Amino acid sequence: MNNNLEAKLWAVADELRGNMDASEFKNYMLGLIFYRYLSERIESHLNKELENDGITFAQAYEKEDYKEDLEEEATESLGYFVEPSHLYSTIVTKCTKREFILDDLAEALNTISNSSLGHESQDDFSNLFEDVDLTSSKLGKNPEKRNELVTKIILHLNDIDFELENDEVDILGDAYEYLISKFASDAGKKAGEFYTPQEVSKILAKIVSLNKSELSSVYDPTCGSGSLLLRVGKEVKVGNFYGQELNQTTYNLARMNMILHDIDYKAFDIRQGDTLEEPQHDTGMRFNAIVANPPFSAKWSSDKSFLDDERFGAYGKLAPKSKADYAFVQHMIYHLDENGTMGIVLPHGVLFRGAAEGIIRKYLVDEKNYLDAVIGLPANIFYGTSIPTVILIFKKCRSEDQDILFIDASKEFEKVKNQNKLREEDIEKIVNTYANREEIEKYSHRATLDEIKENDFNLNIPRYVDTFEEEEPVILEDVIKELKQINEDMKEIDAEIKKYCDELGIEAPIF
Repeated sequence: MNNNLEAKLWAVADELRGNMDASEFKNYMLGLIFYRYLSERIESHLNKELENDGITFAQAYEKEDYKEDLEEEATESLGYFVEPSHLYSTIVTKCTKREFILDDLAEALNTISNSSLGHESQDDFSNLFEDVDLTSSKLGKNPEKRNELVTKIILHLNDIDFELENDEVDILGDAYEYLISKFASDAGKKAGEFYTPQEVSKILAKIVSLNKSELSSVYDPTCGSGSLLLRVGKEVKVGNFYGQELNQTTYNLARMNMILHDIDYKAFDIRQGDTLEEPQHDTGMRFNAIVANPPFSAKWSSDKSFLDDERFGAYGKLAPKSKADYAFVQHMIYHLDENGTMGIVLPHGVLFRGAAEGIIRKYLVDEKNYLDAVIGLPANIFYGTSIPTVILIFKKCRSEDQDILFIDASKEFEKVKNQNKLREEDIEKIVNTYANREEIEKYSHRATLDEIKENDFNLNIPRYVDTFEEEEPVILEDVIKELKQINEDMKEIDAEIKKYCDELGIEAPIF
């Protein structure tokens, strides 16, 4: 997507959100972009279906004998239905005439969600627009003010050409991604919870899809807005996308994001709920690739009953209540296919913390030999937190004597304003080093299991990658000579000060 379009999109958001928090305004702007997409998509689809009849969707829907077939065709093919009177273009016409549109718009959004009820697409479309609250006082203190603001947003968005007819590019999907990332960075930690920086997503996606042309399934147990899943889909052909997200608003965003990126409603299964406490996908499901950026050191119940849960029981210990990091690892390992690859972003503490976490870590490394690589990332690359993070790569199909690769990529980045950013060359170096399992001085090291045992299963990267920079040796004679010179210079300065003090008739200070 070109920078001009990005600037235009963010200018709309910045200009119109007023005093509203960015993370709240996103619900309206992204929701209305999605509404426009669904409208134009169904219009285009049904117009093509009706070409041989020599009639348009709008014309056909006025005829009783067409209505039922049109609704059935759209719901089967696209998963939803919008009648012509509820299309975005109809609302735009009313906006240009400065009519009151809130009631019609609310009805249009409800109709889209309800059109999937009782159909296979129900889970993907129901309640999609529940966060676009057109009665909220944050849009304006009275209906007229709210109508004025929503009208402005719709007209601004209508001026932007998303090239929906162009199958070669994904401008709308990219625009959506761009706005999600901008809202995340603008709102800080609150919005950052649902967005993984694209650079980190790229690393995870490239590694889990390495040497593969397609994956039958990819899963993200904390999928946020779905960006990480979609990133894997940009690397290789993916059969089915699976995800779960705790936050209701972000869950809606993830479903929208899938559809906007032209993922068929039958090819994605995004669920809502707490992945650790209430996993929504079948316990028998195994996935080719698993990626995740869980909330760092989140709290969970750590209830003793989980020791009877297949995901956690074999380890003998549960992750502590205050830090669910390893609980996410255990959940993901359980769902990983025997020949699959899994990548997870976690805080550095998982590498060395003791107690229950130490026992779980030892089990994964020593008993199961699942850990494949540890990749240290720079600090301050995530929105809302400056802590350094690490990517852990796991595989179930490792040979008994295979080493574990350690990469210290923490020093190689570009500083952009207050955020650190991985450059394209930094991403490439990490992925290539992993792919070739290459040892690079002060950057990467292949550690044997014996080395890790010697370190008592502490995985702290400096124990394996020596980044110590030797300072130039100090030549004592030169230092003495320099000190003598400084002493001589000081005498001259003291004499100069005394001369000025004598001229002024004051006593020279004693140093």
